[in-house]
Amino acid sequence: MAYCQTAVSSDDSPLLSDLHRQIDGCTRCALSTGVTHYVPGMGTEKTDIMIIGEGPGKNEDLKGLPFVGASGKFLDVLLDSIGLSRDRVYITNVVKCRPPENRDPKEEEILACNAWLEAQILLINPKIIVTLGRFSMAKFLPGVTISKVHGQPKRRASDGRIIFPCYHPAVALYNGSMRAVLLEDFTRLATVLSQISS
Repeated sequence: MAYCQTAVSSDDSPLLSDLHRQIDGCTRCALSTGVTHYVPGMGTEKTDIMIIGEGPGKNEDLKGLPFVGASGKFLDVLLDSIGLSRDRVYITNVVKCRPPENRDPKEEEILACNAWLEAQILLINPKIIVTLGRFSMAKFLPGVTISKVHGQPKRRASDGRIIFPCYHPAVALYNGSMRAVLLEDFTRLATVLSQISS
């Protein structure tokens, strides 16, 4: 198992690199027994935007980077549609190891990885967290249905961060009509970003 040094921008402080190295080699749950690479995250800590998906897939496990398969290509399209790129955001998942056969992460696996995710949030200190998929959304907005809240910013009373729930980009690969829904949600995201930046 190896850690991918290219997962962090070169202009970042050592803190994020150190955190990634701590995640590499984690044995807090059984997912660690089957990984090729841990997938801590990628991007810059100097950002207002943190994007959190669900878990690494096959391509991510092979490369040690999040969202590098077909879903990742569509995420790049979504970011580009609002004038952003990977080097201007930070991208991670609720679990840092690939669940077998790309199954959904289990509750105990999400809980085991939660300390890592919380450390990333504290270090990056984003103003807005974009959740991709229902498992990521459930961490911040428990008890809601993604079909009812996607594209709607929610401010957390505990820390003032804005949670912006979206469908996972993978849904657009299986249902072409969802492509337009995600593009529309990211257009709304751009509006929210302009408001918090002004």
